[in-house]
Amino acid sequence: MSMRSRVARLFTVKTRFEAFLVIYAIAVGAAERGLHYMNMLPGWPGMVFAVLCTGVVFIAGAKILDAVRAEQALEAATAKRLAARSMPARPRRRAFNHTRPRSRPLRYAAGSRSSPRRD
Repeated sequence: MSMRSRVARLFTVKTRFEAFLVIYAIAVGAAERGLHYMNMLPGWPGMVFAVLCTGVVFIAGAKILDAVRAEQALEAATAKRLAARSMPARPRRRAFNHTRPRSRPLRYAAGSRSSPRRD
């Protein structure tokens, strides 16, 4: 494993707890930026920009949580597929074909269609 991939793993969000920590950090930064806008633009324009900054946190948080959930589902599916490979394969059933004779339920108690005996 190269040093670059080791450093890249540090910046990968793997669990929901880590995702919530990242969302919290984004929210703190957005609140600070909103206060900056309110000081820079007095009145309603500053408030609108402050609300927009905090609204972006909800969108980014939802995307981060969805990405973590999708990544965990992908890992689970990959593990399930690998586990299925190690199991022996079931024999495949032959497809239904009109040209191939099928077994039919017996109508007679004697056990054979050609038997003259009727019970």
